[in-house]
Amino acid sequence: MFKKILIANRGEIACRIIDTCQRLGVATVAVYSDADATARHVAMADEAVHIGGPAPKDSYLRGEAIIAAARDTGAEAIHPGYGFLSENPDFVDSVEAAGLTFIGPSANAIRAMGLKDAAKALMEEAGVPVVPGYHGDNQDPEHLAGAADTIGYPVLIKAVAGGGGKGMRLVEHPTDFATALESAKGEAQTAFGNPAVLIEKYVEKPRHIEVQVFGDGTRAVHLYERDCSLQRRHQKVIEEAPAPGMTPEMRAAMGQAAVRAAEAIGYKGAGTVEFIVDGSDGLRPDRFWFMEMNTRLQVEHPVTEAVTGIDLVEWQLRVASGEALTSQQEDIMLNGHAFEARLYAEDVPAGFLPATGTLTHLNFPDGARADTGVRPEDTISPWYDPMIAKIVVHGATRTIALSKLRAALENTEVAGTVTNLSFLSALARHEGFGAGEVDTGLIARDLLSLTKAALPDLGIRALAALGAAGLADGGARMSGFALWAPLRRSVEIDGTTAMIEVLAQGHARVTVNSEAAECHLREGIWWVNGRPTAARIVLTPGCVSIFARDTWHFDLVDPLDRAGTDAGSGLTLSPMPGLVKVVLVTAGQVVMAGDRLAVLEAMKMEHTLTAARDGKVAEVLVVSGTQVEAGAAIVRLEEEA
Repeated sequence: MFKKILIANRGEIACRIIDTCQRLGVATVAVYSDADATARHVAMADEAVHIGGPAPKDSYLRGEAIIAAARDTGAEAIHPGYGFLSENPDFVDSVEAAGLTFIGPSANAIRAMGLKDAAKALMEEAGVPVVPGYHGDNQDPEHLAGAADTIGYPVLIKAVAGGGGKGMRLVEHPTDFATALESAKGEAQTAFGNPAVLIEKYVEKPRHIEVQVFGDGTRAVHLYERDCSLQRRHQKVIEEAPAPGMTPEMRAAMGQAAVRAAEAIGYKGAGTVEFIVDGSDGLRPDRFWFMEMNTRLQVEHPVTEAVTGIDLVEWQLRVASGEALTSQQEDIMLNGHAFEARLYAEDVPAGFLPATGTLTHLNFPDGARADTGVRPEDTISPWYDPMIAKIVVHGATRTIALSKLRAALENTEVAGTVTNLSFLSALARHEGFGAGEVDTGLIARDLLSLTKAALPDLGIRALAALGAAGLADGGARMSGFALWAPLRRSVEIDGTTAMIEVLAQGHARVTVNSEAAECHLREGIWWVNGRPTAARIVLTPGCVSIFARDTWHFDLVDPLDRAGTDAGSGLTLSPMPGLVKVVLVTAGQVVMAGDRLAVLEAMKMEHTLTAARDGKVAEVLVVSGTQVEAGAAIVRLEEEA
């Protein structure tokens, strides 16, 4: 076993790797950018080395700096985590040339699976079923359009070097192909430095089921499947293991295909073979096809660990240090059911836009595994993926595990940034999901109901008012003096004035919009109008948060501070911090509502800014390559006549 390794990553995956290393007695070296100087993974590691600026290209993608840090600190091996350099074969070559061990597959294995078109050809040779499509080298738009016609619509355009939904577009009609192709190629070039794409037949009732494999370079085993069908724009939201509705025949066929795929390339370490499954007639062994192989640890690996009892990072370390794979397929048992929900800082009502902010309050519930790279008072940076945590639960059955997931999400508390927590809770309560009726289109079909904000009732607003007044714990701490009358105070929350009358210790009457609520604190639980709420009230600077199955955040308004004015309907503002990749209009240009004005690149995704109304461009306020903050003005339209 290694004595010391360097982790070439950040955030929750770096922390998760450190956890296993600490258990095994392996010393760890963290690397960090300017933006991560005080990050959790830096604090957890035994040593830490600064490697550059906040942009990934200036730090976490600087292979030479990472290798130098490993050599300078005496690390014997480098664990890449996932993302960044984890699937870069040139980096693997450089690591090994420096006399270090790469904790992962060989450069040849990564190259074999790195381009989707070549990987599919290789899988066909190995007897693994693949989706019908075009995987050739000819990237002429007319040729690709002809291939799409031959395959038959709908089709998927996919970046050959892609992953995570980047450079991927669904095209349902031939008239939309050219625009989708241009967009996919542009995003692929930005994300991977390679604009090449392939065309695949789109399965209309698809399920995304993947198989965890592990090899030692000679032999491989599988650790059963994960269902990752709950996706939005090809980004996984909730994963589970095993897949609902899985039959022994289907599991055996998929597992054997995945092992064949791994052994065909002499795979070493943890990897995932992803399949697209036609779920229109149940799960049948003749209706699954190879999509791609991820030659690294997956974000959702904890659900596999939960149902097998195997620490995949430990296996990675042991095999990379020279041990052979000792477990036989029959030794790996499947136990119970597990779910993982990805908690992000993102603005769901605004279209799931990535968000930033300081985590003024953060609490994870007992009874759930929370893989996280942040702590209270940490800041969600605009430079990286805005994941806050992965919430993982395990139960003896799917029903029990799902019930534990719902409880875990309801008892997770985050303040200081907007999150997708309410969306995750709504998804966990979705009737079809509860019944195991999952496919990749479920979220899109029911997006309106899943994202519908729950309006706070009188009780929630009353508790928010108590929190704003500093009375969350029932104490009568309001300043002032009243003779022979209840102590009164008004507070303003989200633009609404609430009047609070403190009648006794732990007893107050709150009036909001002429409605009164009697609030009593009994044994630590607030009762409103005779009913217990089990709500948690958290007061942070400028905000009071109520956690009670759902989550509500109320802005506190200082009546003495009325600064700030409407930016005006003619301005197009940046919805988040990011890089202006391209400006598509010029001053004097006439635009129609919905026309593209600029493309913003933020948190590894592209976001198109469009005109809110018809008009003429009065002024372009940025240039391509500008880094902007949230709320920055991008384009100004002339005032309406």
